[in-house]
Amino acid sequence: MSEKIDLSNYVLSETDEFMNANQKAYFRAKLVAWRNDILREARETLGHLAEESANHPDLADRASSETDRAIELRARDRQRKLIGKIDSALQRIEDGTYGYCEETGEPIGLKRLDARPIATLSIEAQERHERREKVYRDE
Repeated sequence: MSEKIDLSNYVLSETDEFMNANQKAYFRAKLVAWRNDILREARETLGHLAEESANHPDLADRASSETDRAIELRARDRQRKLIGKIDSALQRIEDGTYGYCEETGEPIGLKRLDARPIATLSIEAQERHERREKVYRDE
């Protein structure tokens, strides 16, 4: 299959060789589409914030507008961090490490990657990580 892949028609198969060319193309296309959606939303937010910069004579309207603006900016900041993770995943596809757990080196699993394409840990490794994090947080 070529580098271009139709996300709506391609079906991941557990019986195929793990991280074959089709699967890499699928995840690359999925990650690029996700990244493009985030960037489009960010541009829309900038446009919306520029339009919304009008002064509100009513204090309640102004406070509401400022709260909405703060929430929107926090969401965009989270998405900015997500773009870094997406770029990192795209780099892992290029260097051949995508889809393999950073801790164990084992395949992460297609279902997990399809649900969370930026995953770097297998489910088992992620659960261990979260348990350790909870223990340290509780101390």
